[in-house]
Amino acid sequence: MTSTRYIELLAPAKNLETALAAISHGADAVYIGAERYGARAAAGNSVEDIAAVVAAARPFGVKVYVTLNTLLYDEEYDEAVRLAHDLYTAGVDAFIIQDERLAEMLSDLPLHASTQMDNRDASKVRNLFEKGFLQTVLARELTIDEIRSIHEAVPEMPLEVFVHGAVCVCYSGCCYASEVCYGRSANRGECAQFCRMPYTLEDGEGKPLASGHLLSMKDMNRTDDLEALLDAGVTSLKIEGRLKDVAYVKNVTAWYRQHLDALFRRRSEYRRSSWGKETFSFTPDIERTFQRGYMDYFMHGRTAEMACILTPKSMGKRVGVVKSVRHNHIVVSSLCSFANGDGLCYDDGGRLVGFRVNRADGNHLYPHVMPSGLREGTVLYRNQDMEMERTLQGNTAVRKVGLTWTLEHTAKNLFCLTADREDGARAQRVFTWEAQVAKTDQRQSITDVLSRLGDTPYEAREVRCDGDCFIPKSVLTEWRRETIEQF
Repeated sequence: MTSTRYIELLAPAKNLETALAAISHGADAVYIGAERYGARAAAGNSVEDIAAVVAAARPFGVKVYVTLNTLLYDEEYDEAVRLAHDLYTAGVDAFIIQDERLAEMLSDLPLHASTQMDNRDASKVRNLFEKGFLQTVLARELTIDEIRSIHEAVPEMPLEVFVHGAVCVCYSGCCYASEVCYGRSANRGECAQFCRMPYTLEDGEGKPLASGHLLSMKDMNRTDDLEALLDAGVTSLKIEGRLKDVAYVKNVTAWYRQHLDALFRRRSEYRRSSWGKETFSFTPDIERTFQRGYMDYFMHGRTAEMACILTPKSMGKRVGVVKSVRHNHIVVSSLCSFANGDGLCYDDGGRLVGFRVNRADGNHLYPHVMPSGLREGTVLYRNQDMEMERTLQGNTAVRKVGLTWTLEHTAKNLFCLTADREDGARAQRVFTWEAQVAKTDQRQSITDVLSRLGDTPYEAREVRCDGDCFIPKSVLTEWRRETIEQF
């Protein structure tokens, strides 16, 4: 009989707002930077804000991981240790660490091994397990077969892999260009983004061979490989993006949540590691968010077309082809709908050109300024989708944990109210009330009152009761409140 494996969808959080968005849109865990010592210096958060993330995560069983994944100077260790213990007291579940000396100093806390520790073979993962690490973030460059071999060699170690987001041109982010040129270490969270700059490649005689953003990589998208990753032994699927905005976190987290849930319905041996059910008011679509074009990145070996040399910025979704160019507008052959304010772009002989749609009338688009290089047959991409942006600005998801209520008349004037949560937790209270035989069946009335859970994280999925006693709604409301408070 196949044992159940609990799978974690791990989403990024730049700040409290994005963390809350990740939780409501289906994350099983979030990772977030502390005030200092994270590999994204621009994404730091106070202990108080991270404590608020923990409080929001707890009702859903969502884990909170804090990144302390830079290399430290000697004078920083004591402060980093104090910070880690303050965060652990605030309820953080684990710390993602790169610095081995810091790991030794925090050996009493739950630690995950950062991908920047060069975790690419079984011997390294075995060593990390023996040192007490609870989870290993594998190198992005590993293939499915390499991941499987690590799992088979060290099955005790939970494995985490990246499934979506930006990719560094250097192996697992081990880049020293920022340090050499500007004294800004990428391993201290201050990458200067050299790989996103334009370059000209010349031969030994100075003859240009190529130009453009030659080191800029496409973004990772492993949607089609989720099942293969789980079958290879992966238990945590990580979305990159601790500098991304709320709209990005909502859309991408919801996309992977839906795909994983569909997979779990087919493969009952896999289950999500948190609980709750999300209801989305939009259709997640990772083509309609920041992206430089997608690739699976070494998942099945090295492949061609991994670079996005036109631009380091978002290319967006392909939305159509120019059908004709008129005096003050263009006609587009497309199945997409357009909106006023959309940002479109195209390849003009190796140079990316963008323009704003001032007015959209069906497939007739009126740019604010007519671009000069557009011609019939030009492929258009949309890198600013106004309809999607407006949608994602609102309340786009509700996450609720299912409850089963049971109300029992246990003795003459004693009633027992039990709330069983979907994860197995139980809250139970015994109340005293002078029993009155009801003139009519009270089951529907009781169900209505116990189902009014308002803005709590819970929803009633079943109410069990006899309905032979009359209990005022105000009394039932108070019983419901006191029982829920036990959670």
